[in-house]
Amino acid sequence: MKWMAAIVCALVANVCLAQSEGSFRPASTNVWDAQYPRIDDAGRVQVRVQAPDATKVRLNFWNGPKIDMQKQSDGFWTVTTDPLVPGFHYYTVVIDGADVADPGSHAFFGGSRHASAVEIPEPGSTYYSIQDVPHGQVREVWYHSKITGSWRHALVYLPPGYDSQTTTRYPVLYLQHGGGEDETGWIRQGRANVILDNLIAAREAEPMIVVMAYGYARRAGEAPPDAAAMTFGSPQMLKAMQDMASTFEDDMTQALIPFIDKTFRTLTDRDNRAMAGLSMGGMQTFHITLRHLDLFSHIGGFSGAGGLLAPGSGKFDPKTDYNGVFADPAAFARQVHVLWLGVGTAENERFLAGLRGLHEGLNAAGIKHVYVESQGTDHEWQTWRRALQDYAPRLFKSRKARS
Repeated sequence: MKWMAAIVCALVANVCLAQSEGSFRPASTNVWDAQYPRIDDAGRVQVRVQAPDATKVRLNFWNGPKIDMQKQSDGFWTVTTDPLVPGFHYYTVVIDGADVADPGSHAFFGGSRHASAVEIPEPGSTYYSIQDVPHGQVREVWYHSKITGSWRHALVYLPPGYDSQTTTRYPVLYLQHGGGEDETGWIRQGRANVILDNLIAAREAEPMIVVMAYGYARRAGEAPPDAAAMTFGSPQMLKAMQDMASTFEDDMTQALIPFIDKTFRTLTDRDNRAMAGLSMGGMQTFHITLRHLDLFSHIGGFSGAGGLLAPGSGKFDPKTDYNGVFADPAAFARQVHVLWLGVGTAENERFLAGLRGLHEGLNAAGIKHVYVESQGTDHEWQTWRRALQDYAPRLFKSRKARS
């Protein structure tokens, strides 16, 4: 009867294991049918990778813990984390020193490379979840730029009804990614299309076209900068950033915007054109829009180092900064319908202090604007999703999409 007892014990053990792991489920960011990584309602993550010949495996969350994984008898390494904050978490697995992606997760481009990620849902938040509402479409486009001498790629969100309402023209939001990311980020990580679908269905935002372009650019014939000299804050790095900003400015104003206006049914006047971006994209937004107020009337900076662009002491001077566009508050208000700034309260002091400083300087100068702090979020997609959710409903209220 010993064999019977063994079977009973095995069954009991399996039941107990199932009960202990029953609350875990595959993450929404997994590849088809992958059971790991898994998450539970508390925000814990279970990761399981096969590396039978490895001697050490670590789980490496980019903005979170680095945890040693435990080797199992079947050659798999496993770990269960403490609860993570809601949002989108990049991670890799370090196998005997080699930093690799988890084959169970889709790959997302961030930090200048593809990496794995896990999504921890924010309790009670549905604004970036797919709902039973009409959905727009995201299309890929290629346009040739004489500025860069190359074909360049962009993603374009077209609102619900775009194909059926064939005489209607729409306002346009140019929405930029951050440093180390690309034009896919706002869709794949940020869920911008889902956020817009839900806002438009609820009649909280105007139907609009959203253009997400690749933010890195080099002039035709220009040699790449010396990578060995690209230390953070070096004169070479600062010059490379300035050159790229100037090139992208020309690409957007001379190539991308004309292409979008020619290809899609857009409202082409400045009152129906907006720009916003996260981090580096926020810097690009300030750089471009405040030099081209003939093209833009809505401006948004999401953790976007706008306050750090001021020269000299870094303190905001409305008479001189940004070519003096803030010198006359009344004139600025007539030109700019929405000036929006936002940052996460858990962000690096460089971003937090920069945006707070710009906000305070704008207040002191009498410049009308919106300033929002995302409570408890870092320099991450949850901050920027919330930013888009607040920014988009404020756009194009003075003029509707028209036939």
